[in-house]
Amino acid sequence: MPLSSRPGPLAAIGGAAARHPWITLAVWLLLITGAVATAVGGIAGESVFDRLKSDSSAADGESSHADDVLAGDEQERSSHTLLADRIAPDDPNAVETVADLVARLVDLPHTSVVTPVGVPTLPDGSVIPELAPLVANGGDGFLLTLTVEGVDGGLPDDAVVDAATADLQEAADELRQSHPEAIVEVGGGGLLNASIVEISENDLKRGEAVALPIALVVMLVVFGGFIAAGIPLAGAGVSIVGALGALLGFTYLLDIDTTVVNVVTAVGLGLSIDYGLLIVSRFREEHRAAGIPGREGRLAAIGRTAQTAGRTVVYSGVTFAIASLGLLVFEPRIVRAIGLGGLAVTVIAITSALTLIPALLSLTGDRLLRPGALTRLPGIGKAVSRFGDIAPDDGFFSKLTRRVQRHPAITTMASGLLLVLLGSPLASLQLANTSVDALPASSTQYTFLEALTDHFPDATSPRVALVTETEAAAETWSDAVADVDGVESTGTPAQTGDAWLTVVRVDPADGIDVVNAIRADRAALQDDGLGDAWVTGSDARTVDFSNSLLGSAPWAALIIALGTVIFLFLMTGSLVIPIKALLASALSLGASIGVLVWGFEQGNFAPLMGFDPADVHGVDVLVLLLTFAFGFGLAMDYEMFILSRIKEQVDAGVPDREAIARGLQRSGRIITSAALIIIVVFAGFATGDLMVIKQLVTALAVAVLLDATLVRCLLVPALMTWQQRIMWWAPKWMKRLHARFGLSE
Repeated sequence: MPLSSRPGPLAAIGGAAARHPWITLAVWLLLITGAVATAVGGIAGESVFDRLKSDSSAADGESSHADDVLAGDEQERSSHTLLADRIAPDDPNAVETVADLVARLVDLPHTSVVTPVGVPTLPDGSVIPELAPLVANGGDGFLLTLTVEGVDGGLPDDAVVDAATADLQEAADELRQSHPEAIVEVGGGGLLNASIVEISENDLKRGEAVALPIALVVMLVVFGGFIAAGIPLAGAGVSIVGALGALLGFTYLLDIDTTVVNVVTAVGLGLSIDYGLLIVSRFREEHRAAGIPGREGRLAAIGRTAQTAGRTVVYSGVTFAIASLGLLVFEPRIVRAIGLGGLAVTVIAITSALTLIPALLSLTGDRLLRPGALTRLPGIGKAVSRFGDIAPDDGFFSKLTRRVQRHPAITTMASGLLLVLLGSPLASLQLANTSVDALPASSTQYTFLEALTDHFPDATSPRVALVTETEAAAETWSDAVADVDGVESTGTPAQTGDAWLTVVRVDPADGIDVVNAIRADRAALQDDGLGDAWVTGSDARTVDFSNSLLGSAPWAALIIALGTVIFLFLMTGSLVIPIKALLASALSLGASIGVLVWGFEQGNFAPLMGFDPADVHGVDVLVLLLTFAFGFGLAMDYEMFILSRIKEQVDAGVPDREAIARGLQRSGRIITSAALIIIVVFAGFATGDLMVIKQLVTALAVAVLLDATLVRCLLVPALMTWQQRIMWWAPKWMKRLHARFGLSE
């Protein structure tokens, strides 16, 4: 159906914002100021970063149950450790410093201390077995661990924890002064969480500092002037601030992991720039086509833009929201939080594109139509004009499409085969938890954890551990597990809480396989009287997290696929087009995951992205999920850009084959520009230190790159041409539904 000359609701919204630009800007300024005040200044003194957690692999499962059994009825506690490597436990200076420290710590309420320093040794010179894990391999180092218990069944007193930590830091400073060659660090769960939050905040600032200036340069080339280039960035700024404000609100509903902020901000930034770019470009096209000068012409062009490009923005946003909605069915809190964040930034991006951008277009007036400063520069001006946002009726993309249309079947199969080849490394995919394996060297806890792992292996949090109800069961199971492939050794069972814990030593790269093998072999032992027995440890938690995601994945896939098919059908009246969109997206996402495996799991990106391949044992399971969800949503962005233009041509009576060529020509420059900008945004965030963010934004950048080039320029036009006889087909009963409920302005 051709666009009606009567303004629809989107045109009315955009027109109202354009007629009253100062009121619109005042409302947005008020909202942004409130978001900044709450997100950065905080509520009751807590900013969004103050309320972040770091438990990305938390999921209900066998490991969490085992951890509860080990904890028993113990109260909440906070533990910190003083690590001193290359200082013997009987060193006189160390003994004096630790004795003074212990004297201060035991005076604190609800505080206990454990250390081998100052404790009499056994006749053979060794420490008692209970303290052996606190002595370094070779005896040249020690640990001191303090624990602050919760008060009356609640959390530990923050003031006591802070005082105890300060005492540990003071003692560490004294040991460094007396032993300059030693490694002396203070670590603990709270300090690790604070370190990761700080890295996340720095990564966010660095990502924005890299991405936004480069995005501005790209838009200067696209639009040829600073005014037009700056308008989409205004929408991007609103998206960043709005996302932080929304996430602060969500922290009062559920725990928000540090990863969530960077993921949601990066995606929201890309969406906002995409939508702003589309609106500004379409406005310039409509204003020039109408040829009406002055305010009347501007308002008419803005209304027409809101009715056409605004509709595309809404449709694109809905498909991205469908992808975000699919994340809400998962059990882990971090996934649901990212889903809520994705929904929030989608609403912000759509709202700013339909109100803020039209208001700015109204204020900037006819200046957007004049050649920008760059177009007047010798040499540069010609290039800018050639790559600008307004495409000629016939150009590169229409010519490319017509070449593709000569051999559509061959092009379709060749493009599909290339995507399958790019995705072939998927065959060796290994799942991992990069938040455990790849702590950035910039973390204040990096040295502590490295020294702890290398010199105090029995004191580290185990990657794999066995939990049983009795000592006899622990010994029986330990003997059996020692023969499992990948197991290096098993420790001596130790009573912890109401159960017995046995550490299983494994190579980090084999931990997940070992967990699965132990669990698979456990049934036979239980028949022989093992009783209740569980596997826990960081690798077991990763397995449980992965299983939780895989268990809900079919429901999420059904929601996303069904929602997309229904929505695209209501938009186009075709059942073939939605199925084609799902197929093309699946191929491009599979290819992007294949590149991710090749680059990170196989270590090929290590020189470029500055990570140690020995620390990366696979693709983070969270990255895998978010790549499929958000990668699909971003791919639908470009699908909507193209479909809306093709549909306009078809509704205007243009033959299908020519409509495809014209649709690609009209949308090609904007898709290319939008893709380039979003790749730049993701590349900016890839410069950060958190491995999970590096992997995710790399995968999304590759997905966007493939989608904007191979998929949209070759596969889609070839497939639509090849299947043009059935492209707009749907059963008669669905056609009747579309006639009644189909989407239009």
